[in-house]
Amino acid sequence: MCNDYEQHIAWAEYCRMMESLALQISTHQSELDLPRADDIRINDPAPIMRVAGDAIELASMTFGFPAAGPKGGPVFNFRSERRHFANSRRCLVPASAFFEFTGTKYPKAKHRFTLNGAPFMAIAGLWREAAGNNPPSFTMLTTDPGPDVAPYHSRQVVVLQPKYWSAWLNLTKPEGELLRPLPPGSLSVETVRPEAQ
Repeated sequence: MCNDYEQHIAWAEYCRMMESLALQISTHQSELDLPRADDIRINDPAPIMRVAGDAIELASMTFGFPAAGPKGGPVFNFRSERRHFANSRRCLVPASAFFEFTGTKYPKAKHRFTLNGAPFMAIAGLWREAAGNNPPSFTMLTTDPGPDVAPYHSRQVVVLQPKYWSAWLNLTKPEGELLRPLPPGSLSVETVRPEAQ
């Protein structure tokens, strides 16, 4: 499942996309709130998009909810099926691409997925406030794989078409209409690292 993604979104590109969707950006935000990173992995800090009054703000949080018990690990992917999120803190995770891995030998083959027809993507997520020694954190929602991801993995993160970003943040559509795989051909994939021989 997705435990690695990249964020190479230019600030001007982000602003243009938000304007095209009639989504207001918090006035205190700048390119410093959208740092670029080649590989964002579990426990790394990264920006998420969340509602702040009438605007959308970028907030830096840790990727992965803290472990629920002493033996568990961080919750970086969260199943979306048959769940309701009206009382949850919903967010979007801006990304240039996400990665999936295949093969049995290390290093495994690494495949990069991008959203066709958009300068960047947003993955449906949830966020939590800081608690105790744990900083604010986020997780990505998952669903059954769509046709573009199925050859590479048995699950996939929920990539939302830009027209549904506001609907997820404000939950103005039922979860079942939003949290599902994209139609065939929505994602492009390239193998950026072959499996070790």
